[in-house]
Amino acid sequence: MGFIPKSLKPYRTAFTHSSLISNSSRRSSTCNERLEFLGDAVLSAVVSDFLYTKFHNEREGFLSKSRSNLVCRERLNNIACQIGLDKLVDTKAIEQRHNNYIYGNAFEAFIGAIYTDRGYFYCKKFLTERIFPLLGSIEDIVKTDKNYKSRLIEWGQKRHKEITFQLISEEQKENGYYFISEVYINGELSGLGEGFSKRESQQNAAQEALSQIHKAKTA
Repeated sequence: MGFIPKSLKPYRTAFTHSSLISNSSRRSSTCNERLEFLGDAVLSAVVSDFLYTKFHNEREGFLSKSRSNLVCRERLNNIACQIGLDKLVDTKAIEQRHNNYIYGNAFEAFIGAIYTDRGYFYCKKFLTERIFPLLGSIEDIVKTDKNYKSRLIEWGQKRHKEITFQLISEEQKENGYYFISEVYINGELSGLGEGFSKRESQQNAAQEALSQIHKAKTA
């Protein structure tokens, strides 16, 4: 990590998934959900600081989209596996689903653990010196717009089409909640998406809708 931890306790918590805690009253203090919440905020702050400095001539919209691309769930999951966090996470959750981002969530919890153990400076040092170099070309990453929901809404606004999302299913599974959403264009079903968050299911539904639009355009 580039530094010596003062305490190992927050790191142990960061790698403890909620599926191991059967008692709901103990879950908040013994699994990584609270540290994940904290780490998400710290990660966002460090990435915002980094992008603000690196792209000093870009506007707020570009910076917001770039931050979303850098901290998307898929990328965080890949980073966690790349640095070996997948071997440290203690979980009983089912991990086969492609969009089950247990390791990405643990990475955020890990950042939260660094923050509680050593503070913001060490979080920033760890991310800028150890993690950002693993990403490759930052310029190429920020040019890739994976915010499918935003892209679909923009497409609809330009063509005066109404875009609406509807949550049709929310189930509690062993490894958390699972959501299914639909997206409609002018009242017509155009995409279906699933995910471990409402936002993820909407993103996947929007991606399917954009794919159908592209196919119709090239047909």
